[in-house]
Amino acid sequence: MTLAIALLAAGGATRFGGGKLDVNCAGKPLGRWALDAALAVPHERLAVVVGEAAPAFAHGCEQLVNARASEGLGTSAALAARWAAGCDALLIVLADMPLVSVETLEKLSATRDAAAVAYPSDKPGAPACFPAALFPALDALTGDSGAAQVLRGLTGVTLVEVSAEELRDVDRPEDLAEVAAILRAR
Repeated sequence: MTLAIALLAAGGATRFGGGKLDVNCAGKPLGRWALDAALAVPHERLAVVVGEAAPAFAHGCEQLVNARASEGLGTSAALAARWAAGCDALLIVLADMPLVSVETLEKLSATRDAAAVAYPSDKPGAPACFPAALFPALDALTGDSGAAQVLRGLTGVTLVEVSAEELRDVDRPEDLAEVAAILRAR
């Protein structure tokens, strides 16, 4: 199975005040934590979806510039699906989730069907892995509707249970401080 991995990093970080993915988080840029986890998963292709100004942590990686990033997360997922054409599956990872483990990403990518982490009430969400048959549905996404919208319309999605800690993302400066403390304690 050929796996493409897309790390979504095109958001404007408005709640944070901008530039969050390059801010130091327990010794390295925030976005680098998710990138390092993604790089550890066996894959055929990996790209970072960036906005007009690419974060520094993504330098050295293939970058997909989302000129429509200001329209919402769905445009980044759509761009990733078009880029992944020809692969058997696409693993979507969010760059502002530094606590997601390599093990979780490997479990998601090991299934042939759609797979996602389970959020409260067993709602599927990112990170998530999509078989090629779902690339057209991802490509149709617009606005703030992310890949979870595609997952919610499916039956038989494999849900991977993870700790609430692993699902933490960084939206505000106080989130960064809390996540950094968790990472330093590991």
